[in-house]
Amino acid sequence: MSGSPLRNDGIAELLAIESEEREGHVRRAYRRASRRAFTWPVEAADLVAGGDSLTELAGVGPFLARRIRAWLDDPPWVPEPPEIRRDFLTVPRAAAILAAEPQRRTARGDLQMHSTWSDGTASVEEMARAGAALGYSHVAVTDHSRTLRIAGGIDEAELEAQGGEIAGVNRALAAEGARIRVLHSVELNLSPAGEGDLDPAALARLDLVLGSFHSALRRTDDQTARYAAALRNPHVHVLGHPRGRIYDHRVGLRADWRAVCAEAAALDKALEIDAYPDRQDLNVELLEEARAAGARISIGTDAHAPGELAYLDLGLAAAAAAGVPRERILNYLDTDELLAWAERVRSGRRRPGGRGPGAAKTPERGGAGVSSRAEGVRGAKRRPRRGGGGGGGI
Repeated sequence: MSGSPLRNDGIAELLAIESEEREGHVRRAYRRASRRAFTWPVEAADLVAGGDSLTELAGVGPFLARRIRAWLDDPPWVPEPPEIRRDFLTVPRAAAILAAEPQRRTARGDLQMHSTWSDGTASVEEMARAGAALGYSHVAVTDHSRTLRIAGGIDEAELEAQGGEIAGVNRALAAEGARIRVLHSVELNLSPAGEGDLDPAALARLDLVLGSFHSALRRTDDQTARYAAALRNPHVHVLGHPRGRIYDHRVGLRADWRAVCAEAAALDKALEIDAYPDRQDLNVELLEEARAAGARISIGTDAHAPGELAYLDLGLAAAAAAGVPRERILNYLDTDELLAWAERVRSGRRRPGGRGPGAAKTPERGGAGVSSRAEGVRGAKRRPRRGGGGGGGI
């Protein structure tokens, strides 16, 4: 990463490296600023060039502002980040990618978010209105399911009650002339065997089911069979944050990703880009595998507050950078098209030309694919602080 102007991703890496040499609250401040660098709305160098203070950036106080300014004035060599911090887009980089392909900005909806029914901080209605303000025709509210207790997972009775609330919100929005629909969905907690934790009858009443792993994520052996089992679960439409990576915290699971993507394509199911800045999972490298296999992609912000819906651009840009065709991305479907696809998947009908489940037996290419460790369970009370806003640092 030498020989070029110092950009926010380089600053993030320098902050992360320096955090390893610090202790206590100073170390935490460096790590926090490193994470938040990916959400800074402008390049730090451009901010300085415009005569503004670096303390306007999230996680940056006077101490770190002086450190970053010194790097900008005399840019050091920035090493290639280790895998745990590699292949994350910054907000300015995503904006540049989308500026080159403006048609990519026409997403119809956000397909992963959380409300106060589980570990979100806003109501269903507040999340819906935030989506409407962005021009979406639909949003999928995907609160956590029963066994993810740390994240306030909901059971079948609560899921049914939430459905009543969503129906009421949809009626109220329609009466106001708002052109948005809340899709009743769930982030189904999957066991390592790919099994869900809610009654299939309850899942059958939902518009969309996102299935995600939140346990046994420190495994270092090949997990291809786990992914195949999850994709073959008849109640799952989308495999959520597949790798399970978190910036500078978890690398993610290992698998033969070519085979996983082929299985998803054969079943016409979708692999997710969780566009939350700390996740960006799938990343560009694995999205290229998904593109080559012809797999569908679903993009969700994993938002837990209305302001986090803005992070969809990170997912849209990653898909663009990997060359995933718009027609293979669920977010560009209108509401009726999306629901029709979901019903086809639920009924077991595959898209024309599908290759059948045996496609997952594609020979491995160079071993087990991306090597990773795993994500930790994020609960509302234990998750890293989200969101932007200036300052807040040392």
